[in-house]
Amino acid sequence: MKPLLLLVDDEASFRQVATFKLTEMGYETVTAENGEIAYSRFLDVQPHVVLSDLSMPQMDGLELTRRIAAISDETPVIIFTAFGDIKNAVSAMKLGAVDYLTKPIDWEELKLSIERALRLRKLVDENRRLKAIVQERHSFDKLIGSSAKMRQLYSALERVAATDATVLLLGETGTGKELVARAIHLNGPRRREPFITVNCGAIPESLLEAELFGYRQGAFTGAVQARKGIFEQAHMGTILLDEIAELPQQLQVKLLRVLQEGELLRLGESLPRKIDVRVIAATNRDLPRLVADGTFREDLYFRLNVIQLKLPPLRARREDIPILAQHFLQEACTKYHRPLLKLNRDVLIAFDRYPWPGNVRELRNTIERLVIMAADTDTISISDLPEEFSMQAASSIPLHLPDGGIDLEEVEKEIIKQALERNEWNQTRTARYLNITRNTLIYRMQKFGLIQDPPP
Repeated sequence: MKPLLLLVDDEASFRQVATFKLTEMGYETVTAENGEIAYSRFLDVQPHVVLSDLSMPQMDGLELTRRIAAISDETPVIIFTAFGDIKNAVSAMKLGAVDYLTKPIDWEELKLSIERALRLRKLVDENRRLKAIVQERHSFDKLIGSSAKMRQLYSALERVAATDATVLLLGETGTGKELVARAIHLNGPRRREPFITVNCGAIPESLLEAELFGYRQGAFTGAVQARKGIFEQAHMGTILLDEIAELPQQLQVKLLRVLQEGELLRLGESLPRKIDVRVIAATNRDLPRLVADGTFREDLYFRLNVIQLKLPPLRARREDIPILAQHFLQEACTKYHRPLLKLNRDVLIAFDRYPWPGNVRELRNTIERLVIMAADTDTISISDLPEEFSMQAASSIPLHLPDGGIDLEEVEKEIIKQALERNEWNQTRTARYLNITRNTLIYRMQKFGLIQDPPP
């Protein structure tokens, strides 16, 4: 679509010549002979840029600029003026005009001025769009995605962050559990206090108790002075216990005391210390099964499971993949001092079909590797993708036919049902996913009686 310009000048001959020149430049033009008519047409057509003479009867360019700036600060205004009236042109720029040109107009200079104004308009629009996205995401600005599952998560985070409740984060490796924990902390009442992460599976069991709860001087060989543990360091703040399922059973008892009584015992001490910490725990394992197996305390599980948030795997929110990919692409290009690369459409299609077992973390690492390894090109193509993507494409539809035969219609029904669920029952996306028309999809849904269950 051609950019739309509003040209305002009281000289009919100038409007005619300027319209011809602007059409040659590739712009669509609407004209007005004075400020009042121009303001009315501005409201009707909402042009990308306004070009206005300064001296006009009824309403001059100065007043027109002021009125436009009052209701639409994203619309650039370029002023035309006689050489002797530059002072008023400067006044117009103070009111919001982005440039002024003296008559007679240098058409090449005007072309450059319009191009600058359009770039400015694009930047303002993009900034406004990004601010709207951030606001919609309730300021959880490190979390990226606009799918239904992510919108549900943002809504839950907004409510949870405002409280002091203990939170249990469940999700596969790479789904962003630490990012979510940090977002809860930064949007909650403890945001000005420490946020500390400890990976319960990364610290040797022999050292974990001292790391978490601290110790007194002489508590063991090498304890030459008393030391605060991670819980005391996080006092009044938030602690994330990542990989909570790896916590040894004897430390599960001590953690339970922190949650129940708000106190802890340093190694080697007999008197408890009061502690005020919000606890967020995270795991990719099935805690109820571990409770049933006797490897995780049931009472601790219930204490941790006050608020449970499940983070969706990337394959369950595929519509977020292009947004995430673009974000990581910009991030990696900045990090490695490269001009911003583009992702070929075939790359995005391959991304959409790939199962992403490593979730968002795998996508981020893949993009970073592509940026590092990309040759002297401005576009990443399908041939640049790692081997696992071509292997996935070669076996994208694994079939295991039973010896006793199958009911083809039941198979077709199940395929369509799973495709609908995968795409959150969005018919357009599902049809695209199955490479059929939307009408064909609707016919088959009616044929098999496939109707989305109402929300509980």
